[in-house]
Amino acid sequence: MALLSFQINYHTTWGQQVCLCGSVPELGQFDETRAIILSNAGDDWFAEINVKKTENIQYYYFIRHGGSTVRREWGKHRKLHVIRDKKNYLIQDLWKSKPWHTYLYSSVFTGSIFRHANEAVSLKQYAHSILLNVICPYVHRAQQICITGNCDVLGHWNPTYAIPLSYVDDGEWQIILDAEKIPPSCEYKFVIRDCASGEIIHWEDGGNRILYAEKAYGNGIVFVEMGLQYHYHHFNYKGTGTSIPVFSLKTKDSFGIGEFTDLYKMIDWVSVTGQQLIQLLPVNDTTSTGTWRDSYPYSAISIYALHPIYLGCSSLPLKDKEKFNLFARKAARLNSLPEVDYEQVLKLKADYSRALFQECGEQILSSAEYLAFYEKNSHWLFPYAGYCYLRDRNKSADFLKWGEFSSFDKDRLLRMTEMNPEAKAEIHYWYFVQFLLHEQFSEVKKYARGKGIALKGDIPIGISRHSVDAWTDPGFFNMDTQSGAPPDDFSFLGQNWGFPTYNWLAMARDGYSWWISRFRKMSDYFDAYRIDHILGFFRIWEIPLHAVHGLLGYFSPALPYWAEEIERYGIPFDEDRMVEPFIHERYLPEIFGEYADEVKNYYLDIWGWQRFKLKSFCNTQQKIDRLFIGQEDEKKRRIHDGLLTLCTEVLFIRDRHDQHKFHPRITAQYTYSYRYLDDHVKEAFNRLYDDFFYRKHNYFWREQAMQKLPVLLSSTTMMACGEDLGMVPDCVPSVMNELQMLSLEIQRMPKDSKTLFTDLSSLPYLSVCTTSTHDMSPVRAWWTENRAVTQRYYNEILHHGGTAPEECNETLCKEILTKHLQSTAMWVILPWQDWMSVDEKLRNPNYAAERINIPANPAHYWQYRMHLSLDDLLKETDFNKMILEMNRR
Repeated sequence: MALLSFQINYHTTWGQQVCLCGSVPELGQFDETRAIILSNAGDDWFAEINVKKTENIQYYYFIRHGGSTVRREWGKHRKLHVIRDKKNYLIQDLWKSKPWHTYLYSSVFTGSIFRHANEAVSLKQYAHSILLNVICPYVHRAQQICITGNCDVLGHWNPTYAIPLSYVDDGEWQIILDAEKIPPSCEYKFVIRDCASGEIIHWEDGGNRILYAEKAYGNGIVFVEMGLQYHYHHFNYKGTGTSIPVFSLKTKDSFGIGEFTDLYKMIDWVSVTGQQLIQLLPVNDTTSTGTWRDSYPYSAISIYALHPIYLGCSSLPLKDKEKFNLFARKAARLNSLPEVDYEQVLKLKADYSRALFQECGEQILSSAEYLAFYEKNSHWLFPYAGYCYLRDRNKSADFLKWGEFSSFDKDRLLRMTEMNPEAKAEIHYWYFVQFLLHEQFSEVKKYARGKGIALKGDIPIGISRHSVDAWTDPGFFNMDTQSGAPPDDFSFLGQNWGFPTYNWLAMARDGYSWWISRFRKMSDYFDAYRIDHILGFFRIWEIPLHAVHGLLGYFSPALPYWAEEIERYGIPFDEDRMVEPFIHERYLPEIFGEYADEVKNYYLDIWGWQRFKLKSFCNTQQKIDRLFIGQEDEKKRRIHDGLLTLCTEVLFIRDRHDQHKFHPRITAQYTYSYRYLDDHVKEAFNRLYDDFFYRKHNYFWREQAMQKLPVLLSSTTMMACGEDLGMVPDCVPSVMNELQMLSLEIQRMPKDSKTLFTDLSSLPYLSVCTTSTHDMSPVRAWWTENRAVTQRYYNEILHHGGTAPEECNETLCKEILTKHLQSTAMWVILPWQDWMSVDEKLRNPNYAAERINIPANPAHYWQYRMHLSLDDLLKETDFNKMILEMNRR
C-alpha cells in the first residue's frame, strides 16, 4: 500500500467544505456523493488515504455547501502517475481556476500547433524523490520546457545544463528529481527552450521559485508539487490561415469539384506559406433534390453524414482499368470547367461510388475498421441510410409524402430492411460511402496535425426542413416556423433560410444531447469551428410559414407587448390599422405604376374609405409566390413584387404563442403604414421600437445564451468562434468574452454604427480578423462596388492622396492584407482569393467570378472554383515565399 497525503490552500466561506474525488475507490471513483471531505486548519485543507500500487490516479477538488456542489476545479482531472507500494506521497496542490488563456487548451493547440508526443512517464523513483508537475501550454511543437536553478543538479542557472521535463498531457509537463542531490532548499525557474538551437525562448516571469527538497528527506517519501502554473504574463499567440470551401479546391486529380483528398495539397500550401489553419464551409450531405439547388452547403440533410460529392475518387481506383479510365476522362472534362457543374459532378460521383461498391463493398463492410466505425456511428448511420433509400424510392426528400414512413419508426424500418433485399443493399451502400468519406477525412486531419495545421469547420445554425434530423427528432424543432435574419447590409428584405427553428425547451429537457452529439461528431474532423449566426443562441429571427421575405419575422424568444403597453407609449393601438396590412389607394401607383387599377380590380377588396385588403387567394406571401410561378415577364414580376410588399405594410406582428401580444415590425419606418401616421405617433412608435430592439432584451437574451452555450462549448476541446455579424445585441460581446469565444471582425463591416471602417489596431484579442467572408465580395470586387466608400478607404485608411484607382492593383491588395495581418486579433484568416490578389500574374483575371455567395438571393448557385490548381500553386516558389514573409512579419 502507498500513503497519499493531499494538501491544498483554499479560502472558503462559512459552511463550505473542500472535497476530493477521484478514480480509485478510496476517492469515490468519480462519485461525488462518496468523495472525501478534507480537514482544515484555517485555509489549509488536507486528507490522507491508503491505496494499492497503480499506474495512475486521477482526481480533482470541488467545493460543497449545504450538501450541494457549488464549484469545481477548471480543466481536466489531475493525474498522479506511477504509485508505488511502501511509498509516502506528500502531494501539495494548487486550486485550478479557469485561466485567461483557455484557448491554448483547445485541440487547435494541444493537438496541432503546439502538439507534443506524449512521452512515456518515467518509472524511475529515488529513495527520496521530488516530482514537479507543471502546467505550461505555451510551448511550441519545436520547443521544450526545462528547469534550471542555483545548485549543481540544476546547472547553476546555465541554460546549457537546464534539465528538460517530460510531456505527459495537454499542456502538462513533469520531472522527477533525486532529493538527496539537492540542498534542503534552493531557488529555481522553468524556462522554454528551442529544441534545435538550445536557445532560451523565455525565462519564467516573476521571482525565483523555492524548492524545499528537505520535504522529501524522510524514509520513502515522494514530495509532489502538482499543477504548478508556468508564469508567462504577456503571452499572446498570433496565427494566420486561409478560408476556402472544399468544393472550390482544384488539383489534377479532382473529379470536377474539390474533394477531401485535395485538402492534402491545400495543407501543403498553407504550411509552406507559414500559416497554421484552414477554414472550411460546412461539409455535411445536402442531397435533397439532386439538383444544383443542393449546392447550398448550409442546408444539410444530416448533422452527421458527410457529403458523398467530396469522396476522393482518384485515391480509390477501380480494379477495372477500362472503366476507371472512362470515369477519369469525364472527370477531366468537368475539372477543366471554370466553375462547378454540380449536377454533372454529383451524377459522376454517384456512378463511381456505386461501381466501387460493386467491386469491393462486401470486403470493406466486413473489415475490422468498418465494424469499429459502424459501432461508434450506428445511432445516426441507420436512420440516414434509411432516409436516403426512402428519398430516392419516393423521389422526394419530403418525408411527409412517404406514407407509412412519414414518421420515423426504427422497428418498421428494420423490418423493411430484413424483408426487402433491395432496401438492404441500398442501406449497405450508404454505409459504405459514409465509411469511405470518414476514412479519407480522418486521414486528412491526421496529416494536417502532423504539419502543425488545424482544420476549422462550420456549424450551420439551421437544418433542412426535410432532413434526417427533422424526420427522427421532430420534437426538437418548430416545424410550423422558419428561421432567417432581419434586414442588414446583405439584404434589405431580410433573409429567409426556410429552416425550422429549434424547440429549445425540449432540447434543454434532453440535456442538449442533440447538440452535444453534433459537436462531438464535428470534433472527429476539426480542431476548431465557426458557429454560423451565433446570435441564434441568444435569439433567432423566426418567420411565419406563410411569409417569403424576412421582413415579417420577429425575434424568438422575446418579450412582446400587450396592447395596453403599446398605448402607454402614446400609440393609439388599432389591430385593423397596425397589425393587418395597411393598403391605401393613394400609394398604390407608387408600387404598381400603370398596373395599379388592374391590381385593385383583381387582387384587392375594398375595406373602408380609400383602403383595401388582399383577396383571400393572395393574402399571404406564399400564396402570391405560388400564384406567379413560371410568370417571368416584367408586368407579372412588378405585380408579384408589389403584392409581396403589401403583405409587409404592418407596424406590428402578432406573437405566435400569445395572440394578445405584439412585436414591432422590423424597419417599419420604411413602410407606407408608418409614413401615414401622425408625427406624434411616429415619435411614440420610434421610442417603443428603440426600446424593444436595443434595450428591453439584453439581460433576457444573455440568460438564454448562458443556458445553452457553456454546456455545448465544454462538450469538446475544439476552439470556438462565433459569427457575430448583423443586428448584434449589446449582451453578445460580454457573453463571448466570458466564454472565450472568438468574435469575427471585418474592417468594412464595423460593429460601431458611427464608423465606416473598423479600427484594425483596436480589435479584441479574442477574435478572428478577415477581409471578407463567403457572403461578401472579395477585396478586388469590393473595391469597385461603391466609389465613394473606396475613395474614403483609399484616403483615410490607406492614407494615400488623390483619386483612388479604378481597380485594386497588387500593391494596394498587399497593403490591405498587411494591415489585416498586423491587426490586434489573435487570428487573421483570409479568403484564398484575397491571398491571390497580391500577385498580378496569379490573381484571377475576372475578379467578379471570385464571389462565393450572394445572401440576398436565396436561390444562389454555389459553384465557385479556384482558377488555378494547387499543383501549380505549390510550384510558385517566389509567390509562396512572399506570402511566407508576410505571415512571418
